[in-house]
Amino acid sequence: MKRHNYKNLKIWSLGLEIANDISDLLLNFPVHERYDLSSQISRCSVSIPSNIAEGSSRTDKSFKYFIDVALGSSFELGTQILIAKHRNYIDTENLNKLEDKIEEWQKMTMVFQNRL
Repeated sequence: MKRHNYKNLKIWSLGLEIANDISDLLLNFPVHERYDLSSQISRCSVSIPSNIAEGSSRTDKSFKYFIDVALGSSFELGTQILIAKHRNYIDTENLNKLEDKIEEWQKMTMVFQNRL
């Protein structure tokens, strides 16, 4: 049974980069959002590379499930950063950079998943 080394997967590396970008961004969020929106955004962003890592130890069929979970988290994250933009916690430039990176990750991940 073939296993994947998640550290060698581009989708894991980019997912980790997104999670780190989000972590840096959250430093500027208001303190009152610590347990609400910022917490949810953080959990979603961490979920992306975490599910890739966990799924990589499974069969390809199971890995596809974990990729689905990671994809779901990426779409949830996209919605949450739009909410943050609406609340003026993120500027347009940072929003666009994150949206582009998330979209790139989603495309790469769907291609990878279809090849499993």
